[in-house]
Amino acid sequence: MMKEHTRVEGGGILHAQREHWQTNFSTRPEMFGAAPSEPAIRTAEHLEQEDRRKLLELGSGQGRDTLYFASKGFHVTAADYTQTAVDTITSKAQSAGFAGSVTAVRQDVREPLAFPDETFDACYSHMLFCMALTTAELERLAGEVWRVLKPGGLNIFTVRHTGDAHCGAGIHRGEEMWEVGGFIVHFFDQEKVARLAKGFELLSVVDFEEGGLPRKLWRVTLRKQVG
Repeated sequence: MMKEHTRVEGGGILHAQREHWQTNFSTRPEMFGAAPSEPAIRTAEHLEQEDRRKLLELGSGQGRDTLYFASKGFHVTAADYTQTAVDTITSKAQSAGFAGSVTAVRQDVREPLAFPDETFDACYSHMLFCMALTTAELERLAGEVWRVLKPGGLNIFTVRHTGDAHCGAGIHRGEEMWEVGGFIVHFFDQEKVARLAKGFELLSVVDFEEGGLPRKLWRVTLRKQVG
């Protein structure tokens, strides 16, 4: 039985996260460092094994994973909802000699993805799904990812889960969302992963940790099913 979800706070509070991220990206040019994340490294290994080269990255931030993917020979469309992130990735890609393999675009993932059906071999996102998005918005986003993936394409994303120390801390913003330090995080349980796997085969859910808290996350790998 699906559990009843707590009322979500007004859209203004959730929408204000864009300005919060924009400010942080503008004032902290290497907010997450320059090295690629561990899930990006694991994702690149998986995609190389399947020879999948056309990649959509959602919530690309300042481009640390984007540039890593480009360095490994992937063609990356990096989408973020702040213009600062788009400009930063474009500049970094040009400086690193990856202008031909990286395209940065502005995309609000609450809106339909601005790409034709069956465009990409894979979609990757690191903690994008656990941002200030309601469950309904997440389900629509998962459907959009399914749409733009080629048959058999991979959807690989990471999320902070309910075992994380920040879950239940700070200000409750509805559903499983909590605000700590100005950032709203949507914490996942297994049921939520299953809800977003509609139309996909669930290949794996891998536990890992990141950062000094440390943050506790899952790396979820899904494969698009057709028919």
